[in-house]
Amino acid sequence: MKTNFLWLLLPGLFLSSFCSSLLASNYKPRIINTTDLGADPDDEQSLVRQLVCANEFDIEGLIVSTSCWKKTQSGTKMLNLIVDAYAQVYSNLKIHAKGYPSPEYLRSITVMGQSNYGMNDVGPGKDSPGSELIIAAADKEDPRPLWVMGWGGMNTVAQAIWKVNNTRTPEETALFLSKLRLYDVLGQDDAGAWIAKNFPEVFYIRATGVYGWQPEKNSSYYREHIQTHGPLGAIYPDTQWAPEGDTPSFLHVYPNGLNDPEKVNQGGWGGRFSMEKMKGIRSMSEVAKIDPEAEPKYDPYFMYGNSTEGAMGIKKWEDGYNNDFLARMDWSISNHYEAANHHPVAVLNGDKSRQVLYTTAKPGSIISLSSEHSFDPDGDSLSYFWHFYKEAGTYTDSLELQKSGPSLFFEIPETASGKTIHIVLEIHDHGTPKLYAYRRMIVSVK
Repeated sequence: MKTNFLWLLLPGLFLSSFCSSLLASNYKPRIINTTDLGADPDDEQSLVRQLVCANEFDIEGLIVSTSCWKKTQSGTKMLNLIVDAYAQVYSNLKIHAKGYPSPEYLRSITVMGQSNYGMNDVGPGKDSPGSELIIAAADKEDPRPLWVMGWGGMNTVAQAIWKVNNTRTPEETALFLSKLRLYDVLGQDDAGAWIAKNFPEVFYIRATGVYGWQPEKNSSYYREHIQTHGPLGAIYPDTQWAPEGDTPSFLHVYPNGLNDPEKVNQGGWGGRFSMEKMKGIRSMSEVAKIDPEAEPKYDPYFMYGNSTEGAMGIKKWEDGYNNDFLARMDWSISNHYEAANHHPVAVLNGDKSRQVLYTTAKPGSIISLSSEHSFDPDGDSLSYFWHFYKEAGTYTDSLELQKSGPSLFFEIPETASGKTIHIVLEIHDHGTPKLYAYRRMIVSVK
């Protein structure tokens, strides 16, 4: 073993200023949801989970939309009922964490999107409150990207893009498009293919690996620990097909220290995706039943798609996201901080943020990582786990990790030259339920 040690003692030393600013400890992703509420109970389920996680995001829009399963919409009544349930537990939630949006604010951003299906509802005279809200959000002087989540069809964001493209200069349109990050669950109309074909520069994820990560539907997990918990639990419906199919969209950007959502191949609670855009990822089969040429007429179009891990790229973190939901539902019914569990803070080499860390090394050098300053706000003891995430990096041969509780050492193999190595720190407390925190170090080998 060579002795040219590489001690990573300066937190964030190798981070770009861009990554540092976007993923600092107080960073919140900006998100807008479009949801085809009423098509399947899973949208209601995902909304309940998102609202108990709402302190982690800047939610800038809750938009009712259409899909191949619900081709028309007439109002926000169902969404209003869920926000009303949130209002009943808001005072409890904010005892347990800072940053929960007020019910009044959420009502102010609850709007209708396109009321009819697909690209037939995009074009002149088709502007909706939802499409106008997307434009206004993207136009804000905010350096953070705007994540627009498609829980149904994508025609509301398509209308926003259509209007900007037809009313602004090419330079202004390019600026608008550069703000958008689209996460489309399964594809549920033809608008996604239209966007990807006509605006290939748009950051576009189409997630198809959204089933199989969840606990068994209508199991005791939901019946005993979710649906029994207060107003939000009461409005969490039984599952018809699969639970919470749309939840991976916001779990992908959940700032828990595990991943940078713009680096789609890193992998996290919302899945792991291809490094390069894929050709012709088709929507759900119902779209082709409505019109066999709905998407083929836009070929070729390209989107980021799930990696070969599929839903297993989510499920590998199941204890973390499952217990997170349980704890937050506890928060919703508890008006005493001490009566519930809270997340530990993972500190990597002195860095207390939730950003992904980067460093460089040479073959034969020794990497030393430490999480000894991690802590739990409830005073619970912590357990430490270190993972070599082979699938996320380009070095996938064997790597010998020398673990000792909160510390880790490993030597960079000679065969790793020119490749990247991803090391994930996972800690959990010993409260009930166990809660998790993560950090990732990415080593680029010279």
